[in-house]
Amino acid sequence: MKDGVTTVLFDLDGTLLPMELEEFTNTYFGLLAKQAAPYGYEPKSFIAAVWKGTGAMVKNDGSRSNADAFWQTFAAIYGEKALAQRPVFDAFYANEFNGARAATRPTPLAKRLVDSLRAKGVQVVLATNPLFPLVAVETRLGWLGLKGAGFAFITSYENSFYCKPDPRYFEEILKTIGKSPAECLMVGNDATEDLAARDVGIETYLITDCLVDKEGKDLTDVPHGTFAQLFDYLGVAL
Repeated sequence: MKDGVTTVLFDLDGTLLPMELEEFTNTYFGLLAKQAAPYGYEPKSFIAAVWKGTGAMVKNDGSRSNADAFWQTFAAIYGEKALAQRPVFDAFYANEFNGARAATRPTPLAKRLVDSLRAKGVQVVLATNPLFPLVAVETRLGWLGLKGAGFAFITSYENSFYCKPDPRYFEEILKTIGKSPAECLMVGNDATEDLAARDVGIETYLITDCLVDKEGKDLTDVPHGTFAQLFDYLGVAL
């Protein structure tokens, strides 16, 4: 690891939490549509609306939070009454969303690494793409035994105004935690979304266990390897 790094930023899905994204997404949407059905949401159009709201977050320009980008887009489709049902969906993420755990492969190495880094005095940040409410992020952390694990900052759709791969997402984190790019390392699994950290000067390490590389990037000059190999790279005993 580069000298001077005091903070490690971790992606969640596919990094700390191994998964195949398509399998997870399909399972998650199935559970979400089932929860929404009693409130009059037809599954196919409902999922399309969720995707449209997600697109609004990905394209967010910083003028509103990602949460506002999603809910304003969703309400434009279903009307203002949809906003009153937000607590229903938050409750889903705290409860029924746990059913999506079956589409992931939680590893004990995640907690071991995060705990070891914190014991060494290294600050850890959860830099997950902020497309979910905090409650949904905490539920997934719970599958790893990392809920309440002492992350210095966790990105969620409530506290973020950009998404990966927009470099401003990483600038936003740096400003929040009061760190310079040289003090940070970004660990992720997506060659587009997570390597965008390099655009603001943050060193990166790419996990290959669940590698996503839709653009076929040349990774020759990018430190990369398995989750287990990351321990050695960070100087932490496996």
